[in-house]
Amino acid sequence: MKNGKFLIIGIVFGIILSKSEVVSWYRIYEMFKFQSFHMYGVIGSAVAIGIILMQLFKRGIIKDFKGNSINVKPKKKGFIRTFVGGSIFGLGWALAGACPGPIFVLIGHGALTILIVLLGAIFGAFIYGLLSKKLPS
Repeated sequence: MKNGKFLIIGIVFGIILSKSEVVSWYRIYEMFKFQSFHMYGVIGSAVAIGIILMQLFKRGIIKDFKGNSINVKPKKKGFIRTFVGGSIFGLGWALAGACPGPIFVLIGHGALTILIVLLGAIFGAFIYGLLSKKLPS
């Protein structure tokens, strides 16, 4: 049970996703039709928290569990790679009705058709692993 804390964090994260309704297909549908601010507020909050945490990592205020500073390497910039990757992610999200985060929550809710999305995500990660060395860096 060495990694039990991660299981607990995952369960709490799943409960938060479920209670905040971000796993609701209807909420995602509303977002893509620009009918509700709910999902934009959740995503915007996550982005803001991410920016703050990254700055804390970069300044060495947040350290790893051994007390060492976390080295944050800057990513390569490029409009095309961001546009293509974001488009693929967004299309998958729109078609599946779920981003990767709530897949397991949806399975827990009994939406077993999401297993197809999970298999697609695993297959996509496998293909990326095979092709990652050949892709432009």
